[in-house]
Amino acid sequence: MPSRSASRGAAVAVIAMIVAATALGCGPTATPPTASPPAAASPTPASPTPPTTPTPPSPSLAGRDAPPDAVLAAEGGDPVTGQLGTYVWFGTGSDAPWLTGAPLTVGSGEPLHLTVVPEGRIAAWEVRDLPAGGAGPEEAKTIAKGTGEPAFDAPGPGTWTVEIALEFAGEAGRASYFWRLKVE
Repeated sequence: MPSRSASRGAAVAVIAMIVAATALGCGPTATPPTASPPAAASPTPASPTPPTTPTPPSPSLAGRDAPPDAVLAAEGGDPVTGQLGTYVWFGTGSDAPWLTGAPLTVGSGEPLHLTVVPEGRIAAWEVRDLPAGGAGPEEAKTIAKGTGEPAFDAPGPGTWTVEIALEFAGEAGRASYFWRLKVE
């Protein structure tokens, strides 16, 4: 009669073989391979797809510890640097709550444009707004988005928190910036 430890060792060995066989596709749950019909020969060889080269980040952005400043201005108005929120930048980052934003007074429907200082290439952007005193990002609505230099019209009269989320070219990272717009 085998000892209890020998029986336990045999059971462990059987379980190990079942796990290994299942991982290799040989176990009872493995699906048998299906035969594929031979591929027809192509009369002309396929040309290789050239590798895509990502657009490198602007030289003025490389080597920075954090994303660049984002400056928002109405046409002819004084520019205001936004509050930096959540960001990921060359593999590092910081998480921030929905911020109240840097104060900026503009007219209703006035064209606004954003620049990055130092100069940086923007791959994509999205603008969301929320009436002042709103709970946060759950209630924010997208009012504009695009690629390249961000430009959009100010919302209607009132006080708004505006978030502009930027994705930088060359996989440099992404960042959110906030302003408190007083729209007259």
